[in-house]
Amino acid sequence: MSVSGSGLAPVALTMGEPAGIGGEITLKAWLRRAEGLPTFFCIDDPARLTALAERLGLTVPVAVITSPGEAAAAFGRALPVLPQPLAEAVAPGQPAPANAAAVRASIARAVELAQSGAACAVVTNPIHKGVMYQGGFRFPGHTEFLAHLVGQDGAEVMMLACRALRVVPVTIHVSLADAIATLTQAGIVATGLTTAAALRRDFGIARPRLAVAALNPHAGEDGAMGREDMDIVAPAVAELRAAGIDAVGPLPPDTMFHAAARAKYDAALCMYHDQALIPVKTLGFDEGVNITLGLPIVRTSPDHGTAFGIAGTGTADETSLMEALRQAALIARNRQDIPA
Repeated sequence: MSVSGSGLAPVALTMGEPAGIGGEITLKAWLRRAEGLPTFFCIDDPARLTALAERLGLTVPVAVITSPGEAAAAFGRALPVLPQPLAEAVAPGQPAPANAAAVRASIARAVELAQSGAACAVVTNPIHKGVMYQGGFRFPGHTEFLAHLVGQDGAEVMMLACRALRVVPVTIHVSLADAIATLTQAGIVATGLTTAAALRRDFGIARPRLAVAALNPHAGEDGAMGREDMDIVAPAVAELRAAGIDAVGPLPPDTMFHAAARAKYDAALCMYHDQALIPVKTLGFDEGVNITLGLPIVRTSPDHGTAFGIAGTGTADETSLMEALRQAALIARNRQDIPA
């Protein structure tokens, strides 16, 4: 579905890790702007993008803007860029921790613009957490940093989506051992309530259906393979149903992601990171989008990393970023039509 010309403010696109593929997919996405993309502007170093376009042989003029309001007029002829200078020159595939401050500032500026209404949404290019940590970053990832910036630490919920599937992990960036140890009924319920609310407001689904995955194989087989599904997951599903949510589970994870099963729900609640990400990346690896639920701003991201190994080679696929831009604008438009 096209969102171009929808009357929305432009989308703010962050720099991401400058030594990764974020710049390349940004340039390629702009070249394909006629394929139903919303107007967007980058918060980035104009010199970096110009040099990268030349390196890759891409004809992408850069228009330096001073405010998001100038993006629409420039977008048809050039890539609008709100300047965020880098501390050091960039070599593809060779990250510099000194640039972490600029990456962080790009994200913070995008959030400020979304909060003020100057941008309708934030789309974040991939960061490399290890490099960010070396530069003083103290958050587990993008999602937690965004929640902190809007003053809602702990309210964030991560959804991964492609055309065939939406998944939401209850526990995210922790080890499998810690995911099991920290899984709680309250956590599942809170995630389910946030997900259902977002499906209504952000996706226009009047009565969302949630499928809740079991933690253990065969949903624990009445405790033979662990009691967590009896003692934690099932009571959480009952609580969600009591709150008026159409939720089913705990469902055996090995039978809930084939086509016939997916037709029965709008989103799957999964108990840990890989339980959610393996099926969605299998079904839609090139088109997956990371969507943050539960925040007052709209945020999406391509569902891949910095890909240092191919940075600067011209082979990065921009499909996921394009989907992230489309999803961001669609959610922003839905939020206009369906108030909180």
